[in-house]
Amino acid sequence: MAGDSRRAERSVEQTLGHLRALDSASMEHPARPLTLEDLYRQQRMRMVRLAILLVDDPATAEDVVQEAFTGLYRNWSGLRDARAALGYLRTAVVNGSRSVLRRRKTAREYQPPHQADARSAESLAMLTAEHQAVVAALGKLPRRQREVLVLRYYGDLSEVEIAEATGVSRGTVKSTASRGLEALQKLIGD
Repeated sequence: MAGDSRRAERSVEQTLGHLRALDSASMEHPARPLTLEDLYRQQRMRMVRLAILLVDDPATAEDVVQEAFTGLYRNWSGLRDARAALGYLRTAVVNGSRSVLRRRKTAREYQPPHQADARSAESLAMLTAEHQAVVAALGKLPRRQREVLVLRYYGDLSEVEIAEATGVSRGTVKSTASRGLEALQKLIGD
């Protein structure tokens, strides 16, 4: 296990070291101070490769780098000297990549609120008017009350099974069912 870990570390170190060496060899070292144009020409691909390694998507990496250069352009006059620009740029690419990854994570974790399926005309036609009123009233209950009542009376589950399915305590199932039945009675009565 430790050997695999060291082997993986060496592999990563060699690969990234090779990329770093390639990037360093291609950099120019001008005698005059760097301009933003010089920096763009010399560092753009290196920053794109950095961003690709962080976000794992070339198009997104290019967007991140473009945003970093745009920010650098806006703040160019506020830099201590042109040599500080590279550090600013690198930090902007890393922070931009982090933002992309946070947005991805948030998007993956988002679950839209449950949308009740519309009942088919056939299924509603088969229900009596009283049953239709109950189904309509169930749709107006808060989510947890609706879940508990449906699991109990449609799913024919016990309080313990409902508690496991919904992730609440048995006591919460009992009180939620009680409040749900009261609310349902009021909705049907109206």
